[in-house]
Amino acid sequence: MKARRTAASDAGQVTTAWHRMANEPAVLNSFTLGVVLLALLAGCASRAGEREAAAKATVETLTRKPLSSNPLIKKVVDSGIEQTQYTFSYDAGYAKLDYPGGDVPRDRGVCADVIVRAFRSAGVDLQKEVHEDMAKHFAAYPDRWGAHKPDPNIDHRRVPNLMTFFERLGKSVPISSKPSSYLPGDVIAWELDNHLLHIGLVTDAVSDGTSNYLVVHNIGAGAKIEDVVMSWKIIGHYRMWN
Repeated sequence: MKARRTAASDAGQVTTAWHRMANEPAVLNSFTLGVVLLALLAGCASRAGEREAAAKATVETLTRKPLSSNPLIKKVVDSGIEQTQYTFSYDAGYAKLDYPGGDVPRDRGVCADVIVRAFRSAGVDLQKEVHEDMAKHFAAYPDRWGAHKPDPNIDHRRVPNLMTFFERLGKSVPISSKPSSYLPGDVIAWELDNHLLHIGLVTDAVSDGTSNYLVVHNIGAGAKIEDVVMSWKIIGHYRMWN
């Protein structure tokens, strides 16, 4: 799926424009170059501001119908929805992270980062929890990446590892063909049409005209809140809190 233009791509345009001007036959003085660069940067900032404003407007119009009074579920759901206002790009690149509590810049990430960030708001650090479990039971986790030992920089950002952790924790619940079975705070894992794995967080916001709960996920254009529970083949359903 095609990702929306990101701040990184805007910065790339700035670099390309600067390089082109520097190699033009005409001699541009530093003042002219500075003016052009400032204009390009202003354009980047303007587009970022527009994205933030649009995301905020979307959140403000959501209809929310919480089912549980559990404060941890509320924290997780609130965090997931909040992420739609600042995570605008998808970035699966390997990054050296702090431990525990490490994260990539919040304006980017992968689908698993939505879950990790949301759970941290409720006091569960999946980076730490997954790493500690993998350190003790490494053979229980998928062997898909040629790793020979746990890596706290990336393990918790991989969908199969999160699925394994939730299953080992006893947090799996039955997979259902009914959207109503997926409740606020639940985590859903899918197999996409291209056979890649994906993961998302069920919120307490409902779709207009239906009773379906919306999902926060990042499938290529940043964190979005959408009616996608039944959009792909569900292969995992997890409930940390009731």
